[in-house]
Amino acid sequence: MITHLKGKLVEKNPTYAIVECSGVGYFLNISLNTYSQIPDSELVTLYTQLIVKEDSHTLYGFTSTLEREIFKLLISVSGIGPSIARTMLSSLTTEEIQKALVTENVAVIQGVKGIGIKTAQKVIIELKDKIVKTYDMEETSALVNNSAKEEALSALEVLGFVKRQAEKVVTSILKETPDLSVEKLIKLALKKL
Repeated sequence: MITHLKGKLVEKNPTYAIVECSGVGYFLNISLNTYSQIPDSELVTLYTQLIVKEDSHTLYGFTSTLEREIFKLLISVSGIGPSIARTMLSSLTTEEIQKALVTENVAVIQGVKGIGIKTAQKVIIELKDKIVKTYDMEETSALVNNSAKEEALSALEVLGFVKRQAEKVVTSILKETPDLSVEKLIKLALKKL
């Protein structure tokens, strides 16, 4: 299983990216959210999900592990294939998808091209509890800046803190003040850990 690619960005397009790693070019299907977050620098890291079918092996790329996890959850629902999941991640941010699932907002999910009302309801029924459990979201909680949260957690792990404990502290800080920079978030977390 290919979990991520780190290499030279050869081509970037709203629907795909080509990353060269050790002389091999990998074609990655991406969402518009990923496209907008891929830096124009030469060296990039993309998290991947390989979908194997009888007639194809298709690689999907994401700029964050959170987006990849939501993609995996979406394709676990029958009726939602990789292309619809990618369309959903192109139409909505990861935060909007989480909020729609947690608040059972059928209209937001149904607003995605290719998803009808029954499929939208099925997605909410099957994924609501997983989203709440996986991301420690209370049903009424405000959504947080996930990229800042991920960077802060990564830094705290490098500093030797247990991820689960650090995540609780960072989440509680972000609930109080959601628009913190990564540096301020880390400093506040270090005081509480």
